[in-house]
Amino acid sequence: MFAIIETGGKQYKVSEGDVIYVEKLNASEGEEVTFDKVLAVSKEDGLVVGAPLVAGATVSGKVEKHGKEQKIIVFKYKPKKNYRRKQGHRQPYTKVLIGKIQG
Repeated sequence: MFAIIETGGKQYKVSEGDVIYVEKLNASEGEEVTFDKVLAVSKEDGLVVGAPLVAGATVSGKVEKHGKEQKIIVFKYKPKKNYRRKQGHRQPYTKVLIGKIQG
């Protein structure tokens, strides 16, 4: 059984027991979170696809930790104009352990 959820402007295919890294959520570590935007749910009798969301379907999970990803370098450059800008960025994330899929 799996579900397709949307959070942070991205879509994730999740099953029970999966660990996913999503955009930072406003929840403390160890707290339960519920994802209400469920786009599709796979059951034993087939796939249920919402239009656009599956009514009454939720996916619950537990926040394991918050962190930052590895640094990326944003470098802007224009040749022959002495224009160089170097900037670093670390995107924050939330690590979530998927618990139960209710569909």
